[in-house]
Amino acid sequence: MSLEDPTPAAQQQLIAEFARAYLAEQKRQARWRWFWRVLFAGLLLSSLWATHQSMPSATAPVTPHTALVEVRGEIATESEANADGLNAALVSAFEDEGAKAVVIRLNSPGGSPVQAGLIHDEIRRLKAKHKKKVYAVCEEMCASAAFYIAVAADEIWVDKASVVGSIGVLMDGFGFNSVMDKLGVERRLMTAGANKGMLDPFSPRNEQQEAYAQAMLDQIHQQFIKVVREGRGKRLKENEDTFSGLFWNGEQAVQLGLADHLGSLDKIARDVIKAEDVIDYTVKENLAERLAKRFGASIGAGAVQAMRSAVTLR
Repeated sequence: MSLEDPTPAAQQQLIAEFARAYLAEQKRQARWRWFWRVLFAGLLLSSLWATHQSMPSATAPVTPHTALVEVRGEIATESEANADGLNAALVSAFEDEGAKAVVIRLNSPGGSPVQAGLIHDEIRRLKAKHKKKVYAVCEEMCASAAFYIAVAADEIWVDKASVVGSIGVLMDGFGFNSVMDKLGVERRLMTAGANKGMLDPFSPRNEQQEAYAQAMLDQIHQQFIKVVREGRGKRLKENEDTFSGLFWNGEQAVQLGLADHLGSLDKIARDVIKAEDVIDYTVKENLAERLAKRFGASIGAGAVQAMRSAVTLR
C-alpha cells in the first residue's frame, strides 16, 4: 500500500489500523494502571492488617498475663531488633496494668553496642518506674549484644544447649594493599585530616592508627564488662575466661553465674509469674515497611558498605 497517493479505500484502511493500534495501546496502559492500583491497595491493606495484628486490642479486658517482647536476629538500626522498635514495645508492656511481669525472649548473635545499650538502659528505667519483674529467656543464641540486653533482667533463663556469653568487642576488615601491588594498581587516597583514611583496607597498616582503634575497642569492652558485673552482681563467678569473648552452653552458663535457671517462656509464665496467658508486645514490621527498607537498602548499599566499618559486640 503506497502512502504517497493513497486511494480512499487505502486511507480508510490506514485510519482503521491506526485506530486499532491506538486502542490496543490504551488498553495496555489501562491494564498497567489497574495493576499498580491493585498492588498499592494490597500493600496498604497488608500494612494496616499487620499493624492491627501487632498491637494488643485497646478494648480487650485487662486480665493478668505475661508480657512478651522478642529480640530476634542481628541487633542493629536497620534490622527488626533495633532500639526504637524494642523500646516502644517495652513501654507498652510495662504500662499495661494486666501485665504481671515482662519476659524478653532472645535469639540473637549480637550486633551494635549502641543499640544494645539503649535497650538495656530502657529496661532498667522501666523496671524502676513500674516495679515489675523482668525475665530474660535465651533460646538458641544469646551472645554478645544480646547478652548485654539480657543482663538488665532480674533473672536469665536458658536452655541447656543455648549459646551464651561472648562478652567481647570486634572490628573486622580486610587488607588489599599487597594484592594491589602485585596487580600494579596504585591507591590514590586524598584526605583533609591525617587520620581521615584511618584503617583504609587499600592502604598499608598504620601502627599508630591501629593502636587508637584498639584503645577504643578496649573502652567499649570495659563498658560491656561493667554492665555484666552490675547486672549479675554476686551471682557471677568470674574467671580468666569470663570476659575473653568465649561462649558457653546454657548448662555451663548457669554454673558460671551468667544465667540463673534452665527453662522456657512457658515454664516462667506458668510456674514463676503464674500468668499462663502470654501477650506479645513486639512491634512487627509489616510488608510495606520491609519492601521500603529493601528498596532503600538496595539503592544505597554499595556506597554505605564502602564507607562503613562496623563495631559489633560478637
